[in-house]
Amino acid sequence: MRLELYRYSSQKDSTLGLLYLVDNETNHKNFLCFSLEDEKRETKVYGETRIPEGSYQIKYRKEGGYFTKYKKRFPNLHNDKRGVLHITDVPNFEFILIHCGNTTEHTHGCLLIGDVISQNVNKEPFLGQSSNCYKRVYPIIADVLDVQKHLSIKIINFEEI
Repeated sequence: MRLELYRYSSQKDSTLGLLYLVDNETNHKNFLCFSLEDEKRETKVYGETRIPEGSYQIKYRKEGGYFTKYKKRFPNLHNDKRGVLHITDVPNFEFILIHCGNTTEHTHGCLLIGDVISQNVNKEPFLGQSSNCYKRVYPIIADVLDVQKHLSIKIINFEEI
């Protein structure tokens, strides 16, 4: 299994995407949720730039502010075994997490997930039902990570094809 993120709308301040869980053998894709990221930039600006297209590893992160906050906010999900989902080995980026949030103000260069999203063509996007989505999607991803011991995410800029 792997994750695939299809970015379908990139605008001045935001990027919208669709996150899937993909079976490596059959290539069958299961839709998980919508995503919201910062905009594409040629020169990285800390906390305001989406990560580059490519494939990256996802690992647990069990230190830092988000882990502490999410361990309290979602005690049934996060513990000493399961940290927050950390997208690793991205050149020039650190501490990229998959987490809750509703607007680009909440992204900080990370990947936000939610069950409802508004368009970003002529207004700022809003990602809704993010906490409920996180409570639903996190266990799916964590279960795969626990069984496989490694998990990748492939990010595809569909909006540029």
